[in-house]
Amino acid sequence: MNKAPGPFTGLSSRLVTATCPAGTVLIGGGARTTPASVGSLKPVAGFPTFNDAEHHFGAIAAGDGERDPDSWTAVGGIGGGRGQDNMTYAYAICGAGGINLKHVSTTVRFQEVSGPNTASTGQTATVGCSREDGLLVSGGAAISGGNVTTTEFSKATSGGPHLNGSFPSDADGTPAGDGSSNPSHWTAATP
Repeated sequence: MNKAPGPFTGLSSRLVTATCPAGTVLIGGGARTTPASVGSLKPVAGFPTFNDAEHHFGAIAAGDGERDPDSWTAVGGIGGGRGQDNMTYAYAICGAGGINLKHVSTTVRFQEVSGPNTASTGQTATVGCSREDGLLVSGGAAISGGNVTTTEFSKATSGGPHLNGSFPSDADGTPAGDGSSNPSHWTAATP
């Protein structure tokens, strides 16, 4: 886990990256912002990345087909509120211990869609694992002002866009239900 103060004022964001220790494998991650009392403070992105210069040490997400990312980046965004105690947290879930890591490899799958373009429309993006990729172990999502796999994360220009969901699903974006076995897709949704 890693954390950083911010964002503090309207229409800004705070990027934080957590990196897995050597000898472990990134298998997922998460994002959190506090305190809950600042109504417009929320996570706006959580994605796999690399702690290297090519990915600007977590500011650029792992791209489609990249293998074995070692870090998870979280971005906290704020629309119009203020809070001097605001914090953004990134969580990297790392596999180690009793797992034989010699044969563990992960492949990133990525899809980008544009929009939403108005406050009354939403947007979803669904991406899936192929048989060659293996089983889905986790996923991430971002709503940003640009392609997160080619440029550093930038917050969408308006204070309103935010993630409404980031979840395992079927190919049509229907959320996996309780007890679903081996979903092979991940969906990101905006309201």
